Parts: sequence; structure tokens; C-alpha cells
Amino acid sequence: MKRSMGSTGMWRASVLALLLIMASELVCAQNALVGMRAYVQDGVEFLRLDFSQKVEQAPRGFTLQSPPRITLDLPGVENQSSNKQWTFSTGKLESAQVFVAGERARIVMNLKQNAGYASSVEGNSVLIRLQAETPAPAAVAAAVPQAPVVAEGSSRPALQDIDFKRSPLGAGIILVKLPTDQTVADIRRQGKGLTIEIDKVRLPASLRRRMDVGDFATPVQTITSTQAGDRVRVTIEPNGNWDFNSFQIGSALTVEIKQIDEKAVEAAKASGSGGYTGQKLSLNFQSIDMRSVLQVIADFTKFNIVTSDTVTGTVTLRLEDVPWDQALDIILQSKGLAMRKKGNVMWVAPKEEIATREKLDYESQAVAQNMEPLLTKSFQINYAKAAEVAGKLKEDSASMANAASTAGSAAGNGSGSAPAAAAASAAASVSSGNRIMSTRGTVFAEPRTNQVFVTDTAASMDRVQQFISKIDIPLRQVLIEARLVVASEDFGKSLGVKLGGIDAGGGSGLGGNTRSTFGTNLNNSIAASGLTTGTISATDTFLNLPASSSASAVPSIAFTLFSSASSQLIGLELQAIENNSTGKVVSSPRVLTMDQQPAIVSQGTQIPYTTTSTNGTSTTFQQANLKLEVTPQITPDGTLILTLDVTKDSLGILTTSGYAINTKHVKTQALVENGGTVVIGGIYELEENNSENKVPFFGDLPLIGNLFKNNSKSISKKELLVFVTPKIVVDKNFAAP
Repeated sequence: MKRSMGSTGMWRASVLALLLIMASELVCAQNALVGMRAYVQDGVEFLRLDFSQKVEQAPRGFTLQSPPRITLDLPGVENQSSNKQWTFSTGKLESAQVFVAGERARIVMNLKQNAGYASSVEGNSVLIRLQAETPAPAAVAAAVPQAPVVAEGSSRPALQDIDFKRSPLGAGIILVKLPTDQTVADIRRQGKGLTIEIDKVRLPASLRRRMDVGDFATPVQTITSTQAGDRVRVTIEPNGNWDFNSFQIGSALTVEIKQIDEKAVEAAKASGSGGYTGQKLSLNFQSIDMRSVLQVIADFTKFNIVTSDTVTGTVTLRLEDVPWDQALDIILQSKGLAMRKKGNVMWVAPKEEIATREKLDYESQAVAQNMEPLLTKSFQINYAKAAEVAGKLKEDSASMANAASTAGSAAGNGSGSAPAAAAASAAASVSSGNRIMSTRGTVFAEPRTNQVFVTDTAASMDRVQQFISKIDIPLRQVLIEARLVVASEDFGKSLGVKLGGIDAGGGSGLGGNTRSTFGTNLNNSIAASGLTTGTISATDTFLNLPASSSASAVPSIAFTLFSSASSQLIGLELQAIENNSTGKVVSSPRVLTMDQQPAIVSQGTQIPYTTTSTNGTSTTFQQANLKLEVTPQITPDGTLILTLDVTKDSLGILTTSGYAINTKHVKTQALVENGGTVVIGGIYELEENNSENKVPFFGDLPLIGNLFKNNSKSISKKELLVFVTPKIVVDKNFAAP
């Protein structure tokens, strides 16, 4: 028994020692950061990270533009150094911090300016080399050692393909098929072009070429692929003002080069919407877990991200200077995921899972709504008509019932689970509160008290109350004043002559010497001559071309020449008239109406017309009106849209059938500011007449020909102008004049 107990104790001690050895090995298996230091060598800035064990691979990370920062993730590493934060005095590097979460350490390098980086492993250390964001060609050439071209039979993996295509928006897209998803490509601006360098890869002879793609109407002109030592270099030469965007999903590297439209950029800034508006960041990961990528974006955006258990897999991507919301969209699309956001919490899950969850929520809401008790409530309508409000609610309820019936039929007739689920989801969404009333609700109006009675659920009652409070409001009033101005101007002139000669014979009784007399016309001019013979008369004219005028009295002047010796007399009468008249008729109809309500104001005369038929004689009346018909609409910015119909009729000339009616009509639609005046139409008439009567031959003689002709000229102008001035009535006690 004692030997047995002794052997058992030794066995237990051996097992305990073995467990301690295994535990110590596990502890030792965990690598740890023991220190870091920054230095400058040959003009290049380095950060050296020292670890307790040998480092198998270089850390992965990403860069941020604002603030300038480089973040490195170290899986399976803990911090055993005495510091958690270091401060440096080198050129670009300002400080560094170490954060440990679970089995991962993160090093955040705070920079003084934007910079890139390259990492390499040297035993138990990792060397981070800081690079300029856009290195000069000379520096790049110095940094890349030139090695002889490796033969085709080398053991390095070969680049699979280089292709080019044009996007629908005119951008040039370069597609590079890498050997594996672990291959890293370095993309940077170099001079006026863009360079893609892929390390430890050989370029097949079939891909060593220069592609001229200038005919594709993109910023890209040429693409040249060459082998430079142990790396492949692809040089892209664009022209103009351009920008680029690159991302890598799996082994597919996509580089998009697009023209920068300055006007479009300014318009996007002014409108505040450019699609993606998040802060820009850069991501460079090789086969990183999806959850880790989402965690990086969550840390950057300060959002809380809830990831479903079904989100799995890894992704390899490289995004340079991309808005974070666009980067998230690209990552989710590449894995068939979707996102729902509420407040500052984002839920990420497969699209099918989100659709199933939303369908269940809709269905549960529909079931709860169908079990909710019904209430009856009356709503007093103050300004609108109860029948109109009830009609709108009935239309809403009827359209909802039809949609729910259609969705239910689709659910019953679905041949598979997917169509039935989609139809059930549609039916649930119809009854989920997208409408005002539920399918169980009823409504009727009582016109005598102007009330609406609604029977529905409590939630629907709240929506009905909100609906009625929005439409049962007093309409604003508008005073419209129109001025119709009819202006006329008439001008006329006429010139004529009467010429006569009289031979009185020997016993004329003129007496005296040759003399002349004057008068207002030929009659009193002859009478002033003293001629007493009855054979002499003023009507004895051999030329009668008087002035033409509608006036009853025409101004004239006459004189006679006669000789008492010969008893002969010559009489001449000149007639001339010129008239000028102006007139203006102003009609000003005014009407007060409500917003979007038509109004008519009219004034006129009924003109009788007598008609005779087989049934006898009858009298009909025709309206000659001044009428203003208007419908105003007040816009949200306080201006008014007026639909106008203005008529101005007046009594015309008398015909054999009765009086004619002169009509003037304007119908239009105009946008007018409140209180402003606008001319909406006008009619302008100009009538000009010139006439001349003369004796042939004699009327064409110079100077003396004016005694053998008459002429007249008339000009008539008429113009109609319609002015409209709308005013929004603010005071409720305002009375229309």
C-alpha cells in the first residue's frame, strides 16, 4: 500500500510538471511587443518595432487622411513594454499609441502630415518605412532596386491578365488579375501619370505591351506593362485634370480614372448631396475577417455596429482615399450583406436574413392590429366640408383594402415559399400603418353639424386626427384688382378748293374800278363785291373740290376778283381742316376670393335682338359685359399663380340686324409676387388713311395744280392694356372694397 501510494504521488507530480511545461509553452507562444524607436537613416524615416519572438509576417493596416494617421493590426500580440504611448521628434512621425483588445494589438501612428508606409520583417523586429504620399520619380527609382529580368520559368507566380474598359460615365477602368488574393499592389501617382507596382510577380510575355486606349474617350491614353527586376510595373498615362480610385476584392484589382468636372464638384458641394458624404479613409487588407473590417469602420466612424452570427468569411481589399460610407457599401455588396441603421447603431446581416426579420415584424404588427379593439370618435370639421373629408378617408380605406386583398390572393396562390412570403410581406406592409385608416375602419359624415364619425383602432385614430388637423385649416384670401385701360388717339387733316367764274354782261351794275373782295366763303365774298345782277350766284363754280370732313362746319376762306368794265368775276374758296383728339377709358373690376377658389365679377348691358321665324317674332338678349374671372394659387414662398379670364365688351355700330358688339378678351396664367402689378396682355390697333382727288392734268401742274385738287389724311390709334395686382389678405377682418 505504501509503494502504491508512493507511485501514485509520483504520477501526479509528473502530470503536474507536464501541465506546467505545456502552460509555459502556451504562454511563450504568445508574441509580445517589448519596445519601439524611431530614427532617420539616409534621409529615410523608420519606426522599429521590437517583439519578444520571431515575427512570421508583416502587420496589416490602413491609413487615414484626416487626421493623418497610420494604423497597424497585430493579431496574437500583447504589450509587454513599460509604455503605452511614445512621443517622437522625427520629421513626419509625431507619436504612437498601443491598444490591446483580446488577442489583438493595434498600433496607431500619429503623423504631422499625410504619408504612406512600407513594412518589412527582420527577425524579431518589424521595420516601418515612412514614405511621401506622392513620391518623386527619382526617389521611387532609388527605392526600387534594379534587378535583372527573371526568366519565364521562374518560380514566382505570374500575373494573369491586364484589361481596360470604359465605364458608362466615361471613366477609364484598368482591370488587373493578380496571381492570388495575397498579392499586394502598390498604387501611387508618379509625375503626371499613375504607377501600379506588384512585388515578387513575373509578367508573361503576352502581357508585356503598350496599349493605346485614347480612342475610348476616357482620360486614359496609354497603358504600359513592363518587368522591372522582381516586380511588375504598370504605367498609366492620363491627360487633363483627373482623379483615381482603386479597390481590390480577392485577386481582382480595379483602378478607375475619371475626369474631374469642376462645375459638377461645385454643384455637388452647393446642393449638399454627392451620394457618399462620409469622411475619406484608406484601407489595405489581405484576407482579413469580415468582422474585423467592420470593426475598423466602427472605430473610424464612432458608430456602434451589431454583426449577425451569419456574417463570416474574409475579404482582400485596397481602397485609397474613399468615403467611409462608400467603402462600407462596397464591402457589403461584395459579400451579399445589407445594413439597417437606427440612431448611431448599425445592424449588419445577410440580405435574406434582414428581409426575413422585417417580414416577421410586419406580420406581427398586422396580427396585433387585427386584435386591437375598435373605438368610435367624432371629429368636428371647422373650415372644410365634412362630406369631402369623409370622402378622402374612404378613398384611402378603399385603396388599402384592395391592396391587402391583392396581396392576400398572391399569398394564397403562391406556388413556392418565396412568392408566398413576398405576398405575405406585401399584405403586412399594407396594414402596417402606411395608410391613415386600417382595413377594419369605417367613416361617415354628418352634414348638419359638419362632423365626421370614425370607427377604427386607437393608432388609426391618431393618424386620422393628424390628417384632419392638416387639411381643416382656414384658406388664405386674395384680393385681385384688374385695370383695363382703353386709350384712343385720332388725327385728321383735309385741304380743298372751290373755283368759280361769272360773266354778268353789259348791265352788270358793278361800277367802279377793278377790285377784289374777301369773305369766309364764296357766297359772302360775292355779296361783298356789290354785284346786284340776279344772274350771278355762288353756285356758278366750274371747280368744286371741297375739303372732306365729317365735321358739320369746315373752316374756309374765299375771295373774288372782278372788273366793273368787263362785268366779269372770278371767285375762289379754300377749305382746310385739322383735328386731333385723345381719349382714355379705365375699367377696374376687383374681386376677393380664397386660395385656389375661382371667382367671377361681371358688369354689362343686355342688348335686345328681334328675330322672326315661323313661330312668330321673338326678342333675345346678348350680353355686352366687363367680366373678370380668376383662380389664385398661393405658393409656399408667398407668390401667386393666377389663372385669369378677362373680357371687355362694348356697344358697336348699328347694323340692319341690330347693334354690333365690340369684344376684347384675354385668357392667360401668370406668376405674380404679392402686391406686385403685371401687364398680362394688350391689343394695339393703328389705322392710317391718305386720299387725294384732283382734276387730270391741271392737278399735276406745279404750284397752280393745288387749285385743282383736294387731299385728306387720317390716323387712328387704339390700345388695350390689362393690369393685374393681387394682394394676399392677412387681416381676417379685411373687407373687400
